[in-house]
Amino acid sequence: MFETVIGLEVHVQLNTKTKLFCSCPTSFAEHQNSNTCPTCLALPGALPVVNKEAAVKAMRLGYALNANVVHASNFDRKSYFYPDSPSAYQITQLTNAIVQNGELFIDLEDGTQKRIGITQAHLEADAGKNIHESNYSKVDLNRAGTPLLEIVSEPEMRSSAEAVAYLKKLHSTVRYLDISDANMQEGSFRCDVNVSIRPKGQKEFGIRVEIKNINSFRFVEMAIAYEVQRQIEAYEDGVYEQEIFQETRLFNVDEGVTKSMRGKEEAADYRYFPDPDLRPLVVTQEMIDEAKEMPELPDVKVKRYIDELKIKRYDALVLCSEKELAYFFETMLETGATPKTSVNWLTTELLGRLKKTEFDITNSPVSATKLGELVSKIDDGTISGKGAKEILDVLMEKDADISELIDSMGLAQVSDDGAILEIIDKILEANQDKVEEFKAGKEKLFGFFVGQTMKASKGSANPQKVNELLRERLS
Repeated sequence: MFETVIGLEVHVQLNTKTKLFCSCPTSFAEHQNSNTCPTCLALPGALPVVNKEAAVKAMRLGYALNANVVHASNFDRKSYFYPDSPSAYQITQLTNAIVQNGELFIDLEDGTQKRIGITQAHLEADAGKNIHESNYSKVDLNRAGTPLLEIVSEPEMRSSAEAVAYLKKLHSTVRYLDISDANMQEGSFRCDVNVSIRPKGQKEFGIRVEIKNINSFRFVEMAIAYEVQRQIEAYEDGVYEQEIFQETRLFNVDEGVTKSMRGKEEAADYRYFPDPDLRPLVVTQEMIDEAKEMPELPDVKVKRYIDELKIKRYDALVLCSEKELAYFFETMLETGATPKTSVNWLTTELLGRLKKTEFDITNSPVSATKLGELVSKIDDGTISGKGAKEILDVLMEKDADISELIDSMGLAQVSDDGAILEIIDKILEANQDKVEEFKAGKEKLFGFFVGQTMKASKGSANPQKVNELLRERLS
């Protein structure tokens, strides 16, 4: 039996207005090489100046991760030669990062949490982009110098499920903090996965393989599963040390396999040394105060939903997994909708419909206020759940007044005792034989009477009233 050991290095692109060491904008999808200047083009004589906003956002994550936020951190040069790096080095933080020794708690399927240590989170400048076309390549340096925060975990995850849970929690956290849009499709949130195996009970780590630049939760899970199986088979075939060695691999999405890219570089290979153009990054009290201003984070929100709103833990985790979903839910409650009914109608009814369209919760055709109003109509008995579903279908197509829809579609529930009793009496009179059977002990017939009453009212009778009045009549 083998144990999997996983550590993750996540690169988060910070949503600052300008780059890390110059005033060029960080806007996406601009004309090639238009967001550049002498500094990010590494022209002789150009000097870097640290972006204060990037430092504050890095610190904010540090406080959210219960980490040690270093008040005087340093920058280093990481040397490598590649076309998308005009300076032939990357400015990063190796020896004294701005965020050190943090933690993140992931939610496991059994309802428990597991602590994952964060070694450090350091600031660094992104490279440009290589564009390969037929028999030549081009370089776009718009992205060069964009601020990244690299978050390095301890090797404490033991399955692909734990790795994905960690990534989702971290993704959610950086979005709640509003330090990154964390758009995985655009590369704002991508990760390198370090994977090894060892026989259960062995303390020493196995040979570590790094899988580079994976940009989806599903691909992370697939890449880990393949790599773990590859290493186990090599171990069982007696060729572990011949076939598994410290290297960098890429995940081929189409084939679902990892493929060798290059031998794994060590720190010495990059010839790190302190950046001579940058003095230590010393933070001020003003920056500390600004960094500590943060919203209610997912774990705190989940606990509040469970304790104060009496929501099930699973539902609270779903609602808090995305900040837009949580804010949508809270806006519904502000309209007077009850928490329990709101959870069902948001997570099941609305999200179910959105999945069938090109919309998501951020651009839903049904606003939180509108859905809250609809839920309130269910809560107070104005309409039934069945009627509300019909109205929600209409609202997905067009914005309309809910009260007017209830009237025009004839969906108002009848809650008047007299009107419902009149229907019940007719049903009981027409089914005297079944009434006698019920009174003789055949309790299952109660459902028959409820169904007949609802059918006779064409679904307009309030089910709760029907049950209540039927009990009275039959007793």
